[in-house]
Amino acid sequence: MVLPKLTTVVAALILAVGAGPALARDICTLVADPVSRTVLLADGDCESRVTPASTFKIPLAVIGFDAGLLLSRSEPVMTFKPGEPDWGGAPWKGDVDPAGWMRHSVVWYSQRLTRQLGAERLSDYLSKLGFGNADFSGDPGFDNGLERAWISSSLKISPLEQAGFTAALIEGQLPVSAAAMSGAISLVESAGTEADWTLWGKTGSAYPRRADRSFDYAKGWGWYVGWAEKDGKRLVFARLAQDEARHEKSGGLRARDALLAQWPALVARLGL
Repeated sequence: MVLPKLTTVVAALILAVGAGPALARDICTLVADPVSRTVLLADGDCESRVTPASTFKIPLAVIGFDAGLLLSRSEPVMTFKPGEPDWGGAPWKGDVDPAGWMRHSVVWYSQRLTRQLGAERLSDYLSKLGFGNADFSGDPGFDNGLERAWISSSLKISPLEQAGFTAALIEGQLPVSAAAMSGAISLVESAGTEADWTLWGKTGSAYPRRADRSFDYAKGWGWYVGWAEKDGKRLVFARLAQDEARHEKSGGLRARDALLAQWPALVARLGL
């Protein structure tokens, strides 16, 4: 049996959902069956693309394992250097391994990997993986794609495309080695169990840029993307929200917590 191409996976998801108006808070909540590629629930605008923020770490892990840059959950260990991004506090300083990179969303670890890979190779990989627009050019005129293409810059993806990528990943259908897919999956952490479903996923947070290149801290995006399992059945999900005011807690963590709280009602609505 020939597995479907990733473009076919995403197309099937697109055919199964209609566009909806963006919500003031929750832009999109999407749940899909990764085997049939059927969208079971799509509330809001699930087709417009925005920055992936730290959800990009999942495809970057796939690429890192496939390219031989990542070896396991514990290798390689990289050490923080002064001048690298450190706003994540103590977990971003000192030694960081792949598991810690994913758990704490360590930006400089991502930047070490992207610099080793290069923009052209990354764009080629992302095109093959079907991850959004695969644009790793960075901010126009700033040549900073390797530092921040995935953070409020050139790389953009929709919730629908996030679900298509996640479905292909957990079904073992990405055009990379099986070891690369299993290695990336091993880094994704569980957020807990709700209504007997255990959820795994990655958060992402970022702020839109204004025309003067300042950040609009009142309009932050929050992602939570991943999959849920119960009794051998799996679902993929994508939650995207956008703030109306500045918050102390990151948008990604609030998107995750909100989806977890709403999960029992969502699966009840689906009869699952």
